[in-house]
Amino acid sequence: MRNLRLDLCYDGTRYRGWQRLGDREDTIQGRLETALSRILGEPIQVSGSGRTDAGVHARGQVASFHCESLMACEDIQNALRRYLPEDIGIYSCKEAAPRFHARLSAREKTYLYRLWVSPEPCVFQRRYVTVLSERLDLAAMEKAAGYLVGEHDFSAFCGNARMKKSTVRTLTSIRIDCDGPELHLRYTGNGFLQGMARILTGTLVEVGRGDRSPESIPELFGKKRAEAGFLAPPQGLCLEEVRY
Repeated sequence: MRNLRLDLCYDGTRYRGWQRLGDREDTIQGRLETALSRILGEPIQVSGSGRTDAGVHARGQVASFHCESLMACEDIQNALRRYLPEDIGIYSCKEAAPRFHARLSAREKTYLYRLWVSPEPCVFQRRYVTVLSERLDLAAMEKAAGYLVGEHDFSAFCGNARMKKSTVRTLTSIRIDCDGPELHLRYTGNGFLQGMARILTGTLVEVGRGDRSPESIPELFGKKRAEAGFLAPPQGLCLEEVRY
């Protein structure tokens, strides 16, 4: 049994997220599994490094799967590029170590959230940014981000109310940068809970608006979801990189 790794990207605008939903094909996992099963002539189940939400994009998603087929990796890669829609791109298909798993082997991930913070019209980037059309207090946001970095119980930043596993995660860095009319928030950590990057963004935006103080951030650790900020829209979020 071979173990193969896919490196891919996608525009998540018209998909219901990564995770397969029954027989529906409007998910990234569903599209990949249908295409691979057809190409390899056997049922294929794909594991992704993370389950991006509906409407969320990825520049650096990683997936892995097992197969019996002896088809060359380059041929699989080329066939996927022919069969998949234009909004799902395959960078590479490679042989992986027998114990490699796209999610379980991941050590660190980076997500980028893009905010449009200018009153200027946002026409050409509207599918990839969240439009606020307002100025935010960046100094306050950076101070709040400092409290979020480190190992904490991020239960208040988890969108799954029935989460039974540990909600402790480690954020190694949060970078906030301006790029013209855009504000970029980059989150790097050892793992992210459901909706975590979007809730972190909503919380930092509330700090930037003056709706909550940076010093209030530590009070959120270990609390319920309702205590943290709003869930930022999906289109501004992109999975940038997964490191192993």
